[in-house]
Amino acid sequence: MDNGKKLWVYPDLEMPPKGDFPLIGHESVIILNMNDAPANIRMTLYFDNKEPVRDIPLVVEANRVRCLRTYNPDDFGGFEIPGETQYALRIESDVPVVCQYGRLDTRQQNMAFYTVMGYSC
Repeated sequence: MDNGKKLWVYPDLEMPPKGDFPLIGHESVIILNMNDAPANIRMTLYFDNKEPVRDIPLVVEANRVRCLRTYNPDDFGGFEIPGETQYALRIESDVPVVCQYGRLDTRQQNMAFYTVMGYSC
């Protein structure tokens, strides 16, 4: 059974501002591990104006899902992803996983929610 892929890439990420509404603007990355073993993850962040931030470690336990909030440095090895900055994300796992990205933009009352599966191979 194919339980995902070991490499996922998201080339178009940009955390929106929090906005002035009760539901704050944010991004999230969801990693689903449907295997009987933990998924040892390494993430790399790419920017247009500086060197990549490489080898951010993360574990997703066996048969679990983990939600990473990009505004929470604890979810990215202590690295603070700057808001309103274009960047890309590479997720590598030692076991197949399924990854999804979501963005909630609340800059206006008619907020926009965007989700996408990454490029995987």
